[in-house]
Amino acid sequence: MDQNSKFSSEGLLHRIVKRALSVTGLPSLASGIWSYVDNTIRWYWIPDWLPSWCPTSQSQLMAAEDRMLSCIRSAFTKEFVPVSCGNMLWTLAFCSDVVKDKTPIVLLHGFGGGVGLWAQNVEALSQDRPVYALDLLGFGQSTRPVFSTDPLEAEAQFVESIEQWRAKVGVESMIILGHNLGGFLAVSYAIKYPARVKHLVLVEPWGFPEVQETVEADRPIPVWIKALGAMFSPFNPLAGLRLVGPLGPTLVQTLRPDFKKKFSSMFSDNTVSEYIYHLNVQSPSGETAFKSMTGSCGWAKRPMLQRLDQLHPDIPISIIYGSRSSIDSTSAASIKEMRTNSHVEIITMRGAGHYVFADQPYDFNNKVLQVCEKVD
Repeated sequence: MDQNSKFSSEGLLHRIVKRALSVTGLPSLASGIWSYVDNTIRWYWIPDWLPSWCPTSQSQLMAAEDRMLSCIRSAFTKEFVPVSCGNMLWTLAFCSDVVKDKTPIVLLHGFGGGVGLWAQNVEALSQDRPVYALDLLGFGQSTRPVFSTDPLEAEAQFVESIEQWRAKVGVESMIILGHNLGGFLAVSYAIKYPARVKHLVLVEPWGFPEVQETVEADRPIPVWIKALGAMFSPFNPLAGLRLVGPLGPTLVQTLRPDFKKKFSSMFSDNTVSEYIYHLNVQSPSGETAFKSMTGSCGWAKRPMLQRLDQLHPDIPISIIYGSRSSIDSTSAASIKEMRTNSHVEIITMRGAGHYVFADQPYDFNNKVLQVCEKVD
């Protein structure tokens, strides 16, 4: 969206809201409310501006990540790997001399995630082969550039950054393990760069099925819900977390107490919720790209199942779901049906939800190591 379009849209919304408020007969109240709404709107249109009242910063994010990684005993390195346009991808590398000749695993986190969420996995996985975990472009500590609003171009920006990262690090081929959005991007990358991928491990992947219009005649969606959906559709998914300012850390702890339980073997305090908070209230970038790639009700605008025939048949796929996850696993069956001449393995982890790798880390790590044994 160009600058003139932003201002014209903002001006139109300004007039509409102000007119609606003024008809109440309370002009002073209307003025005060508009001031608040106006600041919120500007916040959306100017994604590089981070409200000073959000208790976060890049250094706080880095400190929160360090606490997440503090229990890892294995040696590893941390660095910003340069890609194109001056961007950097924040990378953790676990690569001992004993396993350096094996095919590495590259971990791609999901929407709103970061390298710290692999804290219960990287040590076990790195005992058998090199492991790289990176913050996707626009997320975590990686550079947060302006993405295209076109879903095809935004997806390409993610994919090209991964390829540039691979070339810079010097990895010839890899096993890509992607969770959620990371699973979607792993397949997109493998379609374009098949020679670089030896195996795909998709963990609760997002964006595979096509939009399903299920309208129940006896249970129509209320008009007010449709109106709210239309009202908030222009905003980024995590805008509300920024909007509450200093209440954000408490909000994360209150709404997602399960994260503390997932990492209870490592931390007894709010380390995890603090990390998640600082990950998701930085200037929106990858978040904005994800919004551009997402249609109504969270469906992908460019479903991966429509393009799966472009994936080279020699690339094996392992798909991991949690038995207690709310994510529909029917896409896995569709993938297996479509790739009759390829290896497709579907794995269900008992007792795990969407964050399989954190809910059942021991079982998850063992299963991934078993999958990777077949690669070398």
